[in-house]
Amino acid sequence: MTTIRLTTGQALARYLAAQMVDVDGERLPMFAGVFAIFGHGNVAGFGEALSQVQDVLPTYRAHNEQAMAHTAIAYAKATRRRQMMACTTSVGPGATNMVTAAALAHVNRLPVLFLPGDTFANRRPDPVLQQVENPQSPLDVANDCFRPVSRYFDRITRPEQLITSLPQAMRVLTCPADCGPATICLPQDVQAEAYDFPEAMFEQQVHRLRRQGPDAHELERAVDMLANAKAPFIIAGGGVRYSGAEAALIALAEHRGIPVAETQAGKGSLSWSHELNMGGVGVTGTSAANDFAREADVVLAVGTRLADFTTGSRSLFENPSARIINLNVASFDAVKHRSVPLVSDAHLGLESLRAALEPCEGARTKAKERRAHWAQVTEKVTSPDTRPLPSDAQILGALNRAVDARDVIVAAAGGLPGELHKLWQVKAPGTYHLEYGFSCMGYEIAGGLGVKMATPSSDVFVLVGDGSYLMMNSEISTSILMGQKLIIMLVDNGGYGCINRLQGGTTGRSFNNLFESGTRTDGERPLIDFVGHARSMGALAEKVSSLGDLAAAVRRAKVADKTSVIVMSADPAVSTEEGGHWWDVPVAETSDLTGADDRLAAYRDAKGKQKIDG
Repeated sequence: MTTIRLTTGQALARYLAAQMVDVDGERLPMFAGVFAIFGHGNVAGFGEALSQVQDVLPTYRAHNEQAMAHTAIAYAKATRRRQMMACTTSVGPGATNMVTAAALAHVNRLPVLFLPGDTFANRRPDPVLQQVENPQSPLDVANDCFRPVSRYFDRITRPEQLITSLPQAMRVLTCPADCGPATICLPQDVQAEAYDFPEAMFEQQVHRLRRQGPDAHELERAVDMLANAKAPFIIAGGGVRYSGAEAALIALAEHRGIPVAETQAGKGSLSWSHELNMGGVGVTGTSAANDFAREADVVLAVGTRLADFTTGSRSLFENPSARIINLNVASFDAVKHRSVPLVSDAHLGLESLRAALEPCEGARTKAKERRAHWAQVTEKVTSPDTRPLPSDAQILGALNRAVDARDVIVAAAGGLPGELHKLWQVKAPGTYHLEYGFSCMGYEIAGGLGVKMATPSSDVFVLVGDGSYLMMNSEISTSILMGQKLIIMLVDNGGYGCINRLQGGTTGRSFNNLFESGTRTDGERPLIDFVGHARSMGALAEKVSSLGDLAAAVRRAKVADKTSVIVMSADPAVSTEEGGHWWDVPVAETSDLTGADDRLAAYRDAKGKQKIDG
């Protein structure tokens, strides 16, 4: 066996650079790069190694560890999990800053490789700078926080452990069913230790999307249910996009005349103009989609976790005989809600269903009528009116009219995702990028950077509220540094407007959410100059006061050569009342606040409609 003497850090870097992926016949690097913020725990070991492979494995710097991980995750999502990135930090706060991002990737089933520095494996200098000590066990360190939010976790205490650990990490990162974050902790001393690694370890390896077809028995049962369904309904989740199953979904829907609704992750599987696309489903869904969901006797859920926003906290499917067929590559998800499982790649599963079913007219007429009604609602709530400040819906309507078909929009938290799910008209596949599995404030700008890196030919619009902007905005500077132009639409509603509305509905008061009211203020309200702040990081920035001015600002931003920030104030009290569905947010069983008894009675009535069936 031929060997080559390398440090652990050098071997790791070479291995990552040797991983390739076949995407539609084109061979691309599996790892598009490494985001790194160096510290004493990774600069001398892994950092030294990365500096030697810049031509094949570029290293990027960022300003915040959580943000750079969001960027890496967004990149993987935008490439439909075909490519990914790694993130490395020092020991201590640099590492734990990434734990939130690890949870986000875990929830959303997205691949990212975390390589945090760790304390010394030999323990001679313990306790080292930034080391978290457990008096009961020296084995427990800060990086153990990654365990519950990683799909694969390891700590390399000997260089040769890489030989068996790295293939296991790649298994998880590339597996359609088990996909998620992998964490490999790198003790500082081990990173710099040398070993005679087998040269074969660094031979180029090409990964391809694995497709598992459906089990014959499960397929037969699903076909029988759909063939005899009187009111079938399809819910398209993110698995449709990761499988590249959009065409197969459309073919089945058209073959049987079945209306289709979309989760946040699945939105854009069909163009908004398709006759069978009913739009978003669930808590933030359209009336068209939710009416079909209430009536359905068979729901074909494709590539979705069926989370509470999709199912209306298990109260949306009102037909007493309703059953769910869960077509999912992950058996863990396929059995939720007492579903009839159809464990399969989405593309192969949908094709198999279509081939086994006879064509029929289905619910095309009813779908057309309900689409027309929702189109009228959308026009009404997104059109300008005379109110002093526009609503989120009106801002999004103006923006939707101004963007081009290939422009990508990115959002994550607050009130904007709900309005987008209901109202945004997706013009082309892959242009709607919502992180709503974890709904993580601060994802937006960092995530937008990852999307831009993955889709350089598209303009990327980041939609962010003032709350999320203040939480994490530093990657504006990174976008300037990297030459990755973003167009950031900053909607300023004076605080946490979305949760303030939820608070009003559950408690009847405003408290600790908005700057203007309900917040303890021992001093003056901070009047934040968002335009000046964005400019200080190198971006172009302007504030607009009307929807007409917004359209003009978008045109200027599209022809600009670097990141632009467009600021507009919005009414924090207004959201789209049409559509939607109940969401289970507990109401206090005893309270002195006005109207508490009525709110509790309404909550208990809605709870009574939940189906607790697995």
